[in-house]
Amino acid sequence: MSNAEREPMELRCGASEHGEHVPQVEVLSARDVPLGGPRSMTVRRTLPQRARTLIGAWCFIDHYGPDDVAGTGGMDVAPHPHTGLQTVSWLFSGEIEHRDSLGSHAFVRPGELNLMTGGHGISHSEVSTARTTILHGVQLWLALPEEHRHTGRDFQHYVPSSVRVDGAEVRVFLGALAGETAPVRTFTPLLGAELILEPHSTTTLAIDAGFEHGLLVDHGEVRIAGTLLHPTELGYVGTGSDTLTLANETDDVARAVLLGGTPFEEQIVMWWNFIGRSHEDIVEAREAWESASDRFGKVDGYDGDRLPAPALPHATIAPRKNPTRH
Repeated sequence: MSNAEREPMELRCGASEHGEHVPQVEVLSARDVPLGGPRSMTVRRTLPQRARTLIGAWCFIDHYGPDDVAGTGGMDVAPHPHTGLQTVSWLFSGEIEHRDSLGSHAFVRPGELNLMTGGHGISHSEVSTARTTILHGVQLWLALPEEHRHTGRDFQHYVPSSVRVDGAEVRVFLGALAGETAPVRTFTPLLGAELILEPHSTTTLAIDAGFEHGLLVDHGEVRIAGTLLHPTELGYVGTGSDTLTLANETDDVARAVLLGGTPFEEQIVMWWNFIGRSHEDIVEAREAWESASDRFGKVDGYDGDRLPAPALPHATIAPRKNPTRH
C-alpha cells in the first residue's frame, strides 16, 4: 500500500534505549488517513506517530475496514514505488489484486500472507476485486537493515495453519510463535501473528524476551499485561518478558494482530514510500521515480496512471526517535 498523504510526515527514526525492562503497556491511538480520491476509503494509522516510530523493524501500520466497497469504491492504489522495506499484506475479509514490477500477479485473501521486498527499488499496485463486498485488513511495513536495504526485488506468498493456545486461535505469518514457524524470508528477527480470542478466555504466550511487541486490536477488547485495549488501539510492550498474557473478558470474540521484533538500532529516514539513511537517499529515490528510471521497473496490467511523488519538504528531514525510557 502507498502512503497517500498529500504532505507525508517527515521522520528520521532511531531506536531508543531498549536495555531496560519496562512492564508497562504504552497505548497508542490511531489517526485517520484518507487513501485515494474523493470517495476514498479511510485507513487508521497507528505507526509511525510522534510517540513511537518503530516496534522492532515494524515501521508502518495501517488498519482499515470493515469497509463497504459499494459506498467507498474500495481500494484502488495506482502503481507507486518503495525502497528499503518489505510490505506485509494481511486481510480479514475481501480480496485485493496485487501487481508489481517483478512481474508478480497475485491476490491477497483472508488468512494468506503476501510479502513484497522492495530493497533498491520496486513498484506495485493494489486494487480490491469485483468479488469484494467488505474490505478489512492491515497493511504493514518492515524497515530493512543497512546490509540488506539495497537487496533485489522479491515476492513471497504463504498460507499459515491455525493452532490453539489456551483460549486463542493463532496464525503465525512471520517469525515463530506457539510452536509454528513461518518459512518466509525476513532480514531481522521478527514476529507477526493473528490472534482470535474466545469470550471470557485468558491466553499466555511464550515470547522472546529480546523482542519488543505491539498488539493491534481489530475488534473486541483485549487486556494485555493488565492494560485494557479497545478496537483500533495499539499496545506497546518493551523487551524483557518471556511471556505475554492476553485476556478477553467480554461475551464476544476478539481479534488482534501481534507484532514483534528485536529493537531496530539503526537510524533511518522515512518519507512517502521510501526508507533510506539520509535526506539525500530520499531525494535520489524521488528523482528516480519521477524520471521513470529502471530503478523501480514497470507495473503491467494496471488500468490507469501511476502515482506521482509529492513535493519534497523545503528543509532537510529532521531527526525523530522513539522516546528514551527511564
